[in-house]
Formats: sequence, structure tokens, C-alpha cells
Amino acid sequence: MEMDEITGPAPSATHFATPPATPLRGASALAYPDYANPELLERIPLTARTVLDVGCGQGALGAAYLRRNPQARVLGIDSDHASAGRAERRLSEVACLDVEAAPMPFSVSAGIDCIIYGDVLEHLVDPWRLLKEQVEYLAPDGTVLVCMPNVEHWSFALRLLNGSFNYEAQGLLDRTHLRWFTPRNMARALLNVGLTLSDLLARPVDIEGAKRFAEAMAPGLRAIGVDPQEYLNRAGPLQFIWRARRSAPPRIVLRATALPPLGGVSELRVMQPIRALRTDSAILAFIQDEEEIPEKGRDLPHIAILHRPLLLADSGLERIKKLLAKGYLIVTEFDDHPNFMADRGVDLNEVLTFRAVHAIQTSTPELARLLRAENPEVAVFPNAISELPEVRNFCNQDQLTMFFGALNREADWQPFMPTINEIARLAGARLKFSIVHDRAFFDALETPHKQFTPVCDYPTYLDLLGGAEVAFMPLADTAFNRAKSDLKFIEAGACRVSTLASPVVYGNVVEDDKTGMLFRDAPQLRLCLLRLLADAEGARKMADAARQYVARERMLAYQIAARDAWYRSLWQRREALRAALQARLPALFS
Repeated sequence: MEMDEITGPAPSATHFATPPATPLRGASALAYPDYANPELLERIPLTARTVLDVGCGQGALGAAYLRRNPQARVLGIDSDHASAGRAERRLSEVACLDVEAAPMPFSVSAGIDCIIYGDVLEHLVDPWRLLKEQVEYLAPDGTVLVCMPNVEHWSFALRLLNGSFNYEAQGLLDRTHLRWFTPRNMARALLNVGLTLSDLLARPVDIEGAKRFAEAMAPGLRAIGVDPQEYLNRAGPLQFIWRARRSAPPRIVLRATALPPLGGVSELRVMQPIRALRTDSAILAFIQDEEEIPEKGRDLPHIAILHRPLLLADSGLERIKKLLAKGYLIVTEFDDHPNFMADRGVDLNEVLTFRAVHAIQTSTPELARLLRAENPEVAVFPNAISELPEVRNFCNQDQLTMFFGALNREADWQPFMPTINEIARLAGARLKFSIVHDRAFFDALETPHKQFTPVCDYPTYLDLLGGAEVAFMPLADTAFNRAKSDLKFIEAGACRVSTLASPVVYGNVVEDDKTGMLFRDAPQLRLCLLRLLADAEGARKMADAARQYVARERMLAYQIAARDAWYRSLWQRREALRAALQARLPALFS
């Protein structure tokens, strides 16, 4: 709903700012066809097989979720024919009906994993009856999400006090708003239908205005026995999101460190997985500096995940000792050949990155094989895509853009540069180039049809990649390269970009001439490039097939259950892992 449908017109002649017209899901979804409540989206479990969005509007929330979990079945119910018609083109199944007057319109014999009420329950005649009925369809470990307007929001009180509260705008006269909720009475309603409360998220709007209002009202609040700070906590949020479950496994706490972003490594290996794990309300996951990791606290499993830590000799031992003293089981996250540290002047004999921890997580079987020589407890979680981007390339059949974005690849691409320049001269303006980071590659291109972007953040990188039609991925056959992951391919596939790659690493995943093209030498590269230029439609079909492969097999959503199970198994085996760690490195326990 639009803001003024909740708060009415802004009062005049007051220094209290009216909350901005933030688009919110609900009755006015037609006004915001592509808006999905981001906080609500982040709380839909990524492991869900079936999701029901009650009051789905035009299906923006469900469509956003399907880009994260394409294998899910997303069902939508809405009473507006125009909205439901749009939603039908975006969701798995949609029913246009009065949700209170009709039985469940879908076959859900296996249960619903998540039921969403986004600004819906307040519009119903008997929301509690509907909630009780629909909870019966919930899977045993299913989740209910409720996004609700907060009747205690400070702007309501302000408008009632200054006489500007508009009953017609509030829907109180035409009965479009029938219920007013507080977090407490919504909590009671969820408990009454047999659910267990998981967490509550506040969605504050114009918190500075709320602070000024609470400060101005402080004398009166104290006079009636209300603490101004406690009132501000209640009155600041415009909405709350409750998350509740039928049943849930015991909670587990994950605290991860992340290196400064460079080339998307932190984003792919730490930030996105932590965000994905948080969609399960039984997983409390955080990203923080190692020094800020607190004591273990409550009697819950606590795992510390250190991103590519450089643990050297005594200083490395002290870092791990501190975490052990705080009660953590410790995991190293590492996704590169360890020998690269020697190239940077590190004495590998002093490196304790893999031996001084309970377990290691990495990205490829080849790396796992190498790292097990240091520590037998290794799990492989391949790089994966968190969300399929919107497709926006192949708009001009007479022009292709080749994308190259990588770090430390000069030795890999140099043998192919004469061939690339030859094709660039033949193609002229029909072949453009988009280069990220590698200035030497850009300077070696003998064409005016090129653009350069320095090292950038990961969203910018993906945006540039998504604007190209071909991605160039050369890797020479070296021990270091053989341990690398196929990340560049799945990023290109997710963006619907055709792959042109070496068989090293990519030969294990690219189906030649189906999901991309492989070249082993410069003459093969020449033929591949000429084919792509001559057949843009064929290039698009390969890119479509690559995107389908990623959607089918390489989404981060499909790893959540395995990651959760491994972390829990580590904690269950913590005594054995501690004994192995002590045998491997007695100095840690001296």
C-alpha cells in the first residue's frame, strides 16, 4: 500500500517530517508492479520447495524469490484480476479469488514450506480464522511470514493529536483497513495457531522524525508512566515482520570474517552464503571482524568461519587460542592453491592456516585433495549463484561485445592476443570489448571499440558482464590454474552470456557447442570467434543453455541444507575434532 493509505496526508506547519512515500506491498501493488519488499524477501527460506504468497499483487516478491530458487513452486493468491493476470506470467500458479471465501485452490499434499502475508491480514474480515486454516497446510518445519503495519507508529499519534488524521484515507470509513496490529497481539495470534515465534524485524521509516517526536512528548510520556526510549522502540517502525515456524531444529550460531572485497571473492565465498543461511530462522549468522567475535554465550553450537586467514607461527597460534577460549569450533574458508602465498614471500613452513583449525571449507575437489594433506576434515561447497540477474543482452544481432574481467591473468591471455586483434580488425565495430581491471589487456587491444573499467565492486562487475554477449576465459595448463573453480563460467551463464573458454577447469563443466565453446589454441580461438560473429542467434542459444544449467544446478539455494548439515555435524563431532587438532598441533593447548 502507499504510505498515505496508512498515514493520511502530511500535516502542515509542523517540523515533524512525514515518512517518505516508500512503496509497500499490499493493496496498491498495481502502483509498484516490480517492487518486492527486500526484508521480506530475505526471510523466505531458500530451501523452500513450495511458497504461498497470500495477496501476491502482481507477483513481484515471488518473481524475485524464483530468481534465487528457480526450482521452487511459488503460488499466489490475489483478489484483483489485473494483478493476478500479471502474476500468472511470473509465478508458478496463481488463483484470483477472495481468500476468505474459498478453499485452498492449489494441490499442496506435500505441505507448504513458507506462507507469506505481506500487508494482507489487516485487510481481512477474520484474519485469525484464515491463519488457522492455512497453517494446517504448513509443512512440519514450515515458516509463516507476516508483514504488518504498526498502529503505534509515531505519525499516527502526531496526526491524531494535531487533528490531521484522515479517516477516509485510513480506510476506516470504507472498511479497506479492518484491523490494527501491534507486535504483541500479532505474536499472540501466531502462538494461538500452534506456531513457534522465531524473530521480529522492525522496518523503521524516518527514525529522526520519530526521535524528535518522542523527545517532544517525553514529559507527557513520563507523566503517564511510559519510558520515552521504550516508546521510541515501539513507535519508530512503520512495519514489523514476524517470522514463525511450526517446528524448528535447535539454533546454531555462525560468525564469519570477510576479507576486504576484491574481485567478488568475499561476496561469493562469505557474504552471499551468510545471507543465504540467514533465511533459515534456526541459523543465526553474522559477518564481523575477528577481534569482535564475542564469547560463546548461550548453550548453542558456535562456529567461527575465518576467510582466508594468514595464520603464521606464534601469532597465528595466539589468534586461534583466543577463539578456542571463547568456545568456538573453527573453520578456515579457503578457495585458492596455497602455493600462491609462497609467490608473495610467505614461508609455507610457518603457515598454520589449515592445520590450526578444526575443519576447512573450499570450492573444488582439486583444492580439497591438496588441503586434506594438512587437515582431513574438508568440505567442498562449489561457487554458486545467489540470484539470477535480469537478462539484457543480445539486443543487436549485428554486434557482439566480448567481456574480459580477471586478476593476474596476463600469462594466460598473452598467447591469444594476436588472434583477438586479427578478428577485431576484420570485425570492426561489430566486435566491441569491455575490460575490467586488466589494463595491460586493454592496452594490447588494437581496436578503438573498447572500454575499460578499473577494479570495481561486485554488482558493477556483474552489470558490465550482463551487458556483453561473449565472455573470454583463458587459463593456461598450470598446477595453480587446475585448482581454480569454474566461477567465471557460472557468472556468465547466470547473466545469459556465451562462454569462450580454455579446457583447463572449464572443460569439466562447459558442454562444447551447447553451453559454451572451448578452445585449446589460437587457431581454435579464431574459428570460435568467427562462428560467434557469424551466428549471434547460435551464441544466444548457447548462453540460454548455460543459464538453464546454472538455474538447474548451480544456485546457492541448493547448498543451504548441505552447509547447515555439515556445520551441525562438526559441532556434534567437536570432541573428536578437538582431539585431532590437539594431536596435529599440541602447541595450541599448551
